[in-house]
Amino acid sequence: MIVAVYGSAAPKPGTPLYQNALELGRLLAQAGHTVMTGGYGGTMEAVSRGAAETGGATLGVTCAEIEQYRPGGANPWVQQEIRTQTLLQRLEVLTREPDAMIALPGGIGTLCEISLALNLMVISPAPPKPFILIGTSWEKVFHQFFTVNHEMINDLDQARVQFARDSLDAVTYLQKSLS
Repeated sequence: MIVAVYGSAAPKPGTPLYQNALELGRLLAQAGHTVMTGGYGGTMEAVSRGAAETGGATLGVTCAEIEQYRPGGANPWVQQEIRTQTLLQRLEVLTREPDAMIALPGGIGTLCEISLALNLMVISPAPPKPFILIGTSWEKVFHQFFTVNHEMINDLDQARVQFARDSLDAVTYLQKSLS
Protein backbone atom coordinates (compact mmCIF):
# COMPACT_ATOMS: atom_id res chain seq x y z
CA MET A 1 0.00 0.00 0.00
CA ILE A 2 1.24 3.51 -0.83
CA VAL A 3 0.93 5.93 2.08
CA ALA A 4 1.43 9.62 1.33
CA VAL A 5 2.89 11.61 4.18
CA TYR A 6 2.47 15.38 4.19
CA GLY A 7 4.61 17.64 6.34
CA SER A 8 6.89 20.64 6.58
CA ALA A 9 10.15 21.18 4.71
CA ALA A 10 11.51 23.18 7.67
CA PRO A 11 12.57 20.61 10.33
CA LYS A 12 16.28 19.84 10.44
CA PRO A 13 17.96 16.55 11.46
CA GLY A 14 18.07 16.13 15.22
CA THR A 15 14.99 18.26 15.94
CA PRO A 16 11.92 16.64 17.52
CA LEU A 17 9.77 17.12 14.38
CA TYR A 18 12.46 15.50 12.20
CA GLN A 19 12.87 12.61 14.65
CA ASN A 20 9.10 12.03 14.78
CA ALA A 21 8.96 11.94 10.98
CA LEU A 22 11.93 9.54 10.90
CA GLU A 23 10.06 7.24 13.29
CA LEU A 24 6.90 7.43 11.15
CA GLY A 25 8.90 6.32 8.09
CA ARG A 26 10.36 3.40 10.04
CA LEU A 27 6.98 2.30 11.34
CA LEU A 28 5.35 2.50 7.90
CA ALA A 29 8.16 0.46 6.33
CA GLN A 30 8.00 -2.13 9.12
CA ALA A 31 4.28 -2.47 8.40
CA GLY A 32 5.11 -3.15 4.73
CA HIS A 33 3.96 0.17 3.25
CA THR A 34 5.62 2.26 0.54
CA VAL A 35 5.94 5.88 1.59
CA MET A 36 5.23 8.76 -0.78
CA THR A 37 6.34 12.27 0.14
CA GLY A 38 6.88 15.59 -1.57
CA GLY A 39 10.47 14.43 -2.05
CA TYR A 40 12.38 17.37 -0.61
CA GLY A 41 13.84 18.19 2.84
CA GLY A 42 12.49 18.42 6.37
CA THR A 43 9.87 15.88 7.35
CA MET A 44 9.70 14.64 3.74
CA GLU A 45 13.38 13.67 3.97
CA ALA A 46 12.97 12.20 7.45
CA VAL A 47 10.03 9.97 6.49
CA SER A 48 11.89 8.76 3.38
CA ARG A 49 15.06 8.17 5.38
CA GLY A 50 13.25 6.23 8.11
CA ALA A 51 11.54 4.01 5.54
CA ALA A 52 14.70 3.45 3.45
CA GLU A 53 16.87 2.66 6.47
CA THR A 54 14.28 0.06 7.53
CA GLY A 55 14.28 -1.58 4.09
CA GLY A 56 11.08 0.04 2.86
CA ALA A 57 10.30 1.63 -0.49
CA THR A 58 10.13 5.39 -0.99
CA LEU A 59 8.58 7.62 -3.63
CA GLY A 60 9.25 11.34 -3.92
CA VAL A 61 7.02 13.66 -5.94
CA THR A 62 9.06 16.65 -7.08
CA CYS A 63 8.43 19.47 -9.52
CA ALA A 64 10.32 21.84 -11.76
CA GLU A 65 8.28 24.84 -10.62
CA ILE A 66 9.40 24.49 -6.98
CA GLU A 67 13.02 24.05 -8.00
CA GLN A 68 12.98 27.40 -9.81
CA TYR A 69 12.96 29.12 -6.40
CA ARG A 70 14.28 26.28 -4.23
CA PRO A 71 17.04 24.46 -6.15
CA GLY A 72 18.29 21.09 -5.03
CA GLY A 73 16.18 18.22 -6.25
CA ALA A 74 14.96 15.15 -4.39
CA ASN A 75 16.44 14.17 -1.04
CA PRO A 76 18.93 11.26 -1.10
CA TRP A 77 16.45 8.83 0.49
CA VAL A 78 13.99 8.96 -2.40
CA GLN A 79 14.32 5.68 -4.31
CA GLN A 80 11.87 6.51 -7.08
CA GLU A 81 11.28 10.10 -8.13
CA ILE A 82 7.98 11.06 -9.73
CA ARG A 83 8.76 14.29 -11.57
CA THR A 84 6.09 16.85 -12.45
CA GLN A 85 6.33 20.22 -14.14
CA THR A 86 3.99 22.24 -11.94
CA LEU A 87 3.00 22.45 -8.32
CA LEU A 88 -0.60 21.63 -9.23
CA GLN A 89 0.49 18.43 -10.99
CA ARG A 90 2.58 17.53 -7.94
CA LEU A 91 -0.39 18.10 -5.63
CA GLU A 92 -2.56 15.95 -7.87
CA VAL A 93 -0.16 13.00 -7.59
CA LEU A 94 0.26 13.44 -3.82
CA THR A 95 -3.49 13.53 -3.19
CA ARG A 96 -4.98 11.18 -5.80
CA GLU A 97 -2.44 8.36 -6.08
CA PRO A 98 -1.88 7.10 -2.52
CA ASP A 99 -4.00 4.44 -0.82
CA ALA A 100 -3.84 6.30 2.51
CA MET A 101 -2.66 9.67 3.75
CA ILE A 102 -1.01 10.85 6.95
CA ALA A 103 -0.15 14.46 7.80
CA LEU A 104 2.52 15.54 10.23
CA PRO A 105 2.63 19.06 11.65
CA GLY A 106 3.26 21.60 8.92
CA GLY A 107 2.47 24.96 7.46
CA ILE A 108 0.46 26.35 4.59
CA GLY A 109 1.68 23.77 2.07
CA THR A 110 0.72 20.92 4.37
CA LEU A 111 -2.68 22.50 4.99
CA CYS A 112 -3.15 22.74 1.21
CA GLU A 113 -2.36 19.04 0.78
CA ILE A 114 -4.74 18.09 3.61
CA SER A 115 -7.55 20.26 2.23
CA LEU A 116 -7.18 19.02 -1.33
CA ALA A 117 -6.99 15.36 -0.29
CA LEU A 118 -10.05 15.72 1.94
CA ASN A 119 -12.02 17.53 -0.76
CA LEU A 120 -11.17 14.85 -3.32
CA MET A 121 -12.42 12.17 -0.93
CA VAL A 122 -15.65 14.09 -0.32
CA ILE A 123 -16.45 14.46 -4.04
CA SER A 124 -15.19 11.06 -5.18
CA PRO A 125 -17.46 8.07 -5.68
CA ALA A 126 -14.56 5.81 -4.63
CA PRO A 127 -14.51 4.34 -1.11
CA PRO A 128 -12.83 6.62 1.43
CA LYS A 129 -9.13 6.18 2.14
CA PRO A 130 -7.52 6.21 5.58
CA PHE A 131 -6.72 9.85 6.36
CA ILE A 132 -4.87 10.55 9.61
CA LEU A 133 -3.61 13.84 11.01
CA ILE A 134 -0.88 13.67 13.65
CA GLY A 135 -0.68 16.13 16.52
CA THR A 136 -2.94 18.25 18.64
CA SER A 137 -2.54 21.30 16.40
CA TRP A 138 -4.36 19.67 13.47
CA GLU A 139 -7.03 18.35 15.81
CA LYS A 140 -7.63 21.85 17.22
CA VAL A 141 -7.73 23.44 13.76
CA PHE A 142 -10.19 20.92 12.34
CA HIS A 143 -12.35 20.78 15.48
CA GLN A 144 -12.74 24.56 15.27
CA PHE A 145 -13.40 24.45 11.53
CA PHE A 146 -16.00 21.69 11.84
CA THR A 147 -17.67 23.41 14.80
CA VAL A 148 -17.98 26.79 13.11
CA ASN A 149 -19.11 25.28 9.81
CA HIS A 150 -21.19 22.35 11.12
CA GLU A 151 -24.23 23.29 9.01
CA MET A 152 -22.20 22.93 5.81
CA ILE A 153 -20.17 19.82 6.61
CA ASN A 154 -22.04 16.59 7.28
CA ASP A 155 -20.98 14.10 9.94
CA LEU A 156 -19.78 11.55 7.37
CA ASP A 157 -17.34 14.04 5.85
CA GLN A 158 -16.10 15.09 9.28
CA ALA A 159 -15.53 11.43 10.17
CA ARG A 160 -13.21 10.99 7.17
CA VAL A 161 -10.46 12.67 9.20
CA GLN A 162 -8.91 10.71 12.05
CA PHE A 163 -6.55 12.22 14.60
CA ALA A 164 -3.50 10.59 16.15
CA ARG A 165 -1.31 11.71 19.03
CA ASP A 166 1.92 10.48 17.48
CA SER A 167 3.43 8.30 14.75
CA LEU A 168 2.82 5.01 16.56
CA ASP A 169 -0.81 5.92 17.15
CA ALA A 170 -1.18 6.85 13.45
CA VAL A 171 0.29 3.60 12.13
CA THR A 172 -1.75 1.57 14.63
CA TYR A 173 -4.92 3.29 13.42
CA LEU A 174 -3.88 2.77 9.79
CA GLN A 175 -3.36 -0.96 10.33
CA LYS A 176 -6.74 -1.29 12.09
CA SER A 177 -8.49 0.51 9.24
CA LEU A 178 -7.04 -2.00 6.77
CA SER A 179 -8.27 -5.11 8.61
